[in-house]
Amino acid sequence: MSDMIRLGGTPRIGASIEATPKQVLDTADLAGLFPVNTRVYLTDLGTDDTDRLVRAARTLQDCGFVAVPHIAARRLASWEAFEARVRAFSEEAGVNEALVIAGSPDRQLGPIPASIDLLESGVFDRYGFARIGVAGHPEGSPDISDDVLDLAIQQKNDFANRTDADLYIVTQFGFDAGSFVRWANRITAAGNRLPVHMGVAGPSKLTTLLKYAAMCGVGPSLGFLRKRASSITALATGYSPEPVVAPLEAAWAADPAGPVRQMHVFPFGGLKKTSEWLHERGSWVNGQPVATDTQPIRIEARS
Repeated sequence: MSDMIRLGGTPRIGASIEATPKQVLDTADLAGLFPVNTRVYLTDLGTDDTDRLVRAARTLQDCGFVAVPHIAARRLASWEAFEARVRAFSEEAGVNEALVIAGSPDRQLGPIPASIDLLESGVFDRYGFARIGVAGHPEGSPDISDDVLDLAIQQKNDFANRTDADLYIVTQFGFDAGSFVRWANRITAAGNRLPVHMGVAGPSKLTTLLKYAAMCGVGPSLGFLRKRASSITALATGYSPEPVVAPLEAAWAADPAGPVRQMHVFPFGGLKKTSEWLHERGSWVNGQPVATDTQPIRIEARS
């Protein structure tokens, strides 16, 4: 069960965060932005080579954070390139955790079509990767059918059941918290035992968020943003994640052994602004490691 961070007696859900290699390498005060041991997911946009990704991961580790690089199956040119990247992350950056995703079908560079193929290869085990995140899509995907998405979750549960790896799900961001919680409960009822880290967009300008939401294809949630963007007041004040976070936090606090375990924040408004929000709301506490729970869902604890 994950530790509960409390602010004024109110339990606060913990958080991990994304960062691009550019943000990591170009931010002068990076070490002071996040609490020690915060998991920082290193985004692979397909524009950085292995050396630059590894250098960014090493920088995160040296700052006292836990670097969690994205490894996208369809962006790898070969099996040899995959193993070389995992080996470099391990041996040169001290990384032992990754977020394994498939990547866009229209950008497949090599022979690896799916994230399960990377998991089944044995490469992560060979280089000591004991914790692995996999993708979740509460609103579906424009590239993949719902049946295929459900099958992928089943395959990853099967893999977790027969190996020693700690797997967990990290979802795409969205803005309909109720549908996210219903999705987590649905896949749990269907047999999922992997804890879920819910994707949340951090505070930002609405215009910025609209751009990223359209690029990422977040689906039904985009309608929510478009309605908000029609308000002059909303455009002036920007987007607050709290209406999305509150229901997720309530679901977690009511059932810490259930599927929702923490949130994963996409800092579209910038690392500093997102960090300030997470500190102020109590999801991050200076000097206190942020818990990231990967213990399997305990069905007997749920009513």
